[in-house]
Amino acid sequence: MAGCELPVGTCPDMCPAAERAEREKERRLHRFEVAPGGRSDPPRADPQRAVKEYQRPAAGKARPPPSQLRPPSVLLATVRYLAGEVAERADASCAEVASFVADRLRAVRLDLALQGAGDAEAAAVLEAALAVLLAVVARLGPDAARGPADPVLLQAQLHESFGSLRRCYGQGAGPHPRQAAFQGLFLLYNLGSMEALHEVLQLPNALRSCPALRRALAVDSAFREGNTARLFRLLRILPYLQSCAVWCHVGRARRGALARLARALSTPKGQTLPLGFMVHLLALDGPEEARDLCQAHGLPLDGQERVVFLRGRYTEEGLPPAGTCKVLVGNKLGGRTLEEVVMAEEEDEGVGRPKSPA
Repeated sequence: MAGCELPVGTCPDMCPAAERAEREKERRLHRFEVAPGGRSDPPRADPQRAVKEYQRPAAGKARPPPSQLRPPSVLLATVRYLAGEVAERADASCAEVASFVADRLRAVRLDLALQGAGDAEAAAVLEAALAVLLAVVARLGPDAARGPADPVLLQAQLHESFGSLRRCYGQGAGPHPRQAAFQGLFLLYNLGSMEALHEVLQLPNALRSCPALRRALAVDSAFREGNTARLFRLLRILPYLQSCAVWCHVGRARRGALARLARALSTPKGQTLPLGFMVHLLALDGPEEARDLCQAHGLPLDGQERVVFLRGRYTEEGLPPAGTCKVLVGNKLGGRTLEEVVMAEEEDEGVGRPKSPA
């Protein structure tokens, strides 16, 4: 982005004053943007809470002036606000939060694209924005389709976010301290994609040898090989953001593992397997989730503690159950806030990770 003949934004607020006034008049303020306890009619925007919404650029329309564009420092502060104050809200559904945050992050990316920001500044904004988006999408869980968030649109925005960040990496010499980690997130989000793997393997050796990217490559390898034990062992010890990136593939990985077990163990009279073994093998959140997974695939239960593999009973209908993924995602914040994870230079390598991804 450096060298472009573009202005740098000068708007000091998360939402320009002109837009706040316009949306007040048109009653287009989100409830997250109104001062608590405000009773005015129409509702008044709180300058400390209102965030610029996304508006698709119209063909032939002049570029917004610098006064309507937020500079990189304000954009980063906006992302920090969304991570710390909006994504963690307890008075809203995960779907409402994801819908709001995704729209405002899209506006952040647009503001950045319309101005001449340096590569390092742009990368920092895009990295933080992508991290927040990954987290709020991963928190949606299996009931996302019934909320205000559109899963297809969110998926498209994640692809767009990865594209913007990786183009930014490619346009400058760096250094970008978090590049290896975010290239790893790209691979994990596109787990099993030959195209994504090829792109990652074209990266310089210095990047590919970084622990975060080596770990992502190990997960991708285990996924491709159908090595269930190794895959879920690696998934258990991934840091939080990496777990958010790979979350969308967990249901498919569990289905594949269950299908392999059915082929290996099913007999006319039926063989049983303890549900506790399933919980451990597939990193499930408990016996109830194991029972739900087995029954969703046509496998009968022997009491409450064992599943029966009967020949011809295993079926696959619809999308695989996503599960709640507390073990694999939700419990990994480890007392940290999302803001702390998003703004960290490098994610904590704790959670009992061994020295090698082998």
